[in-house]
Amino acid sequence: MTVSLFDQFLSPACFGVPLILIALLIPWFIFLMPRSRWLSNRWAAIQSWLIGRSTVELFSPMSNPGHKWALMFISTMLFLISLNILGLLPYTFTPTTQLSLTLGLAFPLWLATVIIGFRNDPTASLAHLLPEGTPKPLIPVLIIIETISLLIRPLALGVRLMANLTAGHLLIQLIATATVALLSLAPAAAMMPMTLMVLLTLLEIAVAMIQAYVFVLLMTLYLQENV
Repeated sequence: MTVSLFDQFLSPACFGVPLILIALLIPWFIFLMPRSRWLSNRWAAIQSWLIGRSTVELFSPMSNPGHKWALMFISTMLFLISLNILGLLPYTFTPTTQLSLTLGLAFPLWLATVIIGFRNDPTASLAHLLPEGTPKPLIPVLIIIETISLLIRPLALGVRLMANLTAGHLLIQLIATATVALLSLAPAAAMMPMTLMVLLTLLEIAVAMIQAYVFVLLMTLYLQENV
């Protein structure tokens, strides 16, 4: 029976319970919790160092009021990284290939940054809709364009994350199908797509981490405009 390649992105269910709920809970049990001991194991030390470096890189250009958002944004980044990487394991499901989840993360965070900006300094927030020195005949057109650009940000965030992961999973699925088909016909020729699949899997692991970082990086840029 021929199935669609996109069937792998359907949310599986067991006894009527969507397994996406379990997939969303698993990442919270992976990361090590800090302990009160002076010395910790190597994994906890590496994890703490990576989190610290990421926090410095993301929030060092931002003013002090924006530093309050560090915990939320870093937690979101770790959550996305774990979901993306866990989805590469066999017999698993990647929740971040669902547009409903990516938009569900992007829209509230984006809306919060916009509300913060209008609450703190409405004049500066509205000034972003009109570049300085704009000729008077172009003012209405530019305001409409900038407003559309502002409103489309959460959609771009969600689609970017979903599309990059979906494309990588489809490529892996296609190459894996070709490898299985060649194993029975020409085992020697199957080595080339198998090697390509391994390299593509390593690339997909890097993409999973980079896309989570880019998602949070863009959110910090939006926050920086409003604090």
